[in-house]
Amino acid sequence: MIRPWHIWVVFGLCLGVVLTVLGWISLTALRLEREQAEARSRAALEETVGLSLWQMDSAVAPLLAQESGRPYFWYTAFYPAERAYTRMFSEIKQGEVLVPSPLLTDSSPYVLLHFQIGPDRQATSPQVPGGNMRELAQTIYTTKSEIDAAEKRLASLVSQRLFERLDAALPQEPQQRDSALVGVQTANPERSNAGPASRDSQEWQMRSQRVQTQQEIVKTNIAVTPFSANVRGGLLMPVWLDSQTLLLARRVMVNDQAYIQGCWLNWPAVRRLLLNEIRDLLPEADLRPIGAGTAREQSRVLASLPVWLLPGKFKEAAPEGHSAMALSLLVAWCCVVLAGAAVAVLLLGTVSLSERRAAFVSAVTHELRTPLTTFRMYSEMLAEKMVTDEEKRTRYLKTLQAEAARLSHLVENVLAYARLEGNRSGGHIEKLALGELVNRTTERLSDRARHANMELRIAVRADDQRRMVQADVGAVEQILFNLVDNACKYAAKAADRTVLIDAWATGEWAVLRVCDHGPGISKADRARLFQPFSKSAHQAAHTAPGVGLGLALSRRLARQMGGDLLNADHTVDGGACFQLTLPAV
Repeated sequence: MIRPWHIWVVFGLCLGVVLTVLGWISLTALRLEREQAEARSRAALEETVGLSLWQMDSAVAPLLAQESGRPYFWYTAFYPAERAYTRMFSEIKQGEVLVPSPLLTDSSPYVLLHFQIGPDRQATSPQVPGGNMRELAQTIYTTKSEIDAAEKRLASLVSQRLFERLDAALPQEPQQRDSALVGVQTANPERSNAGPASRDSQEWQMRSQRVQTQQEIVKTNIAVTPFSANVRGGLLMPVWLDSQTLLLARRVMVNDQAYIQGCWLNWPAVRRLLLNEIRDLLPEADLRPIGAGTAREQSRVLASLPVWLLPGKFKEAAPEGHSAMALSLLVAWCCVVLAGAAVAVLLLGTVSLSERRAAFVSAVTHELRTPLTTFRMYSEMLAEKMVTDEEKRTRYLKTLQAEAARLSHLVENVLAYARLEGNRSGGHIEKLALGELVNRTTERLSDRARHANMELRIAVRADDQRRMVQADVGAVEQILFNLVDNACKYAAKAADRTVLIDAWATGEWAVLRVCDHGPGISKADRARLFQPFSKSAHQAAHTAPGVGLGLALSRRLARQMGGDLLNADHTVDGGACFQLTLPAV
């Protein structure tokens, strides 16, 4: 026989396996969903960064194009207009008309200073005129304070070894560059020989070509005859002197003499310009300078300036509500938990029913053994004529009659309960007066009390004698008989051997209460008072006869008629009291 704890162990192991597998599946699914979300977030970030780089390159391209389009002769404070494109750097003769350079009065918020380094390695600036031209400039075109400020900036550049660093960074021969970032190529040499360019490299080349093309167009439009046969020069190239000093410079050959021209960009202003362009895309972005030859991912580098974009925290728009995967897993877990709970309840009910039925079989076996033993012994004695005394014969026959009635009552309860379990009702609901209902059951109840040497007292309130009740007379008689039978068994040793049946009507109900003066019902027994098969073989052997089915059967019969059976508080000292309610008309 399988013990109950064996069943629970197997159930626990099976449930543990199911929960473990479901937990593993859930964790794996959530991990994959999280990885997919991270991949989507990275893709969205890369797309946003690419768009930001395009916007920043487009924003700074006009400034670069404007500076690249400056004619080479603008880098002196005054120049002879008649030979600006031929022999501009020749000695100025008396009587020549001098034109002020537009750079002398340039007030761009993004350029701090324009400068030129001649073949003698001396740095000059069109914003810092020398000699008698200085007096002319500050008299007509600018102010002394502006010239002094420009002179300080020029001295600051010179102090940073301006010529040596630009000479090393710029190509030795002026030429049209294929890229706006010479010296800041970020591709790995091994990677460049491995095959076609990556998507990031291709996009970077496209942005670089666009910036370069815009510079060439602007340069051509501004300087209609930009270079003569003796003048060669290219586009400006960005060069970092330090983390805050960004220059645009180019090498120009004039009559086979090399000049370096360029400007000092106002990096904080340029940085604000670039970040404002992408504030809506990357609100926490920042820009970091890139030194010459520094390796960086091209997916983060501007094509116009040697600057690396730091995206900062990227907040992708989160989907509303929970994901479909999370909801599916939640539904799966709910279903598994509900299924486990349902199986547990089913097992609990099955095991409990099995235990109660086993107890019922034991109790019935004990209940049958005693009367059968009595039947066998007395019948043999009577058959063998061993009892000659007529009084004993009569007593033995009455004992056999009582045991037969006891067996009949037991079988009747079992069969009635079996009919209820099978949803088969053999009763008939009828309308009759409360007094008539009590009278039709009195004879059988009185006989049971008389055989137990007890007195049955019945009281029906006079005002409720004719109150109509809906009831099955047979079922009511069986309920009352079970209650009286219990009173006769458990209150047999009471000082007051009276069993009282009260009947009255209240509102929509008729009430029949059966009370005795026995030991009553303990609190421990009240919890399982109406449970079927609640009496074990041990209890049946040490208590009054019965299998613990009468009260459960009586409650089922009462509820089948639309009423109920309850354990009521007793109004007198001690004893048990049960109250049957039936629908009244």
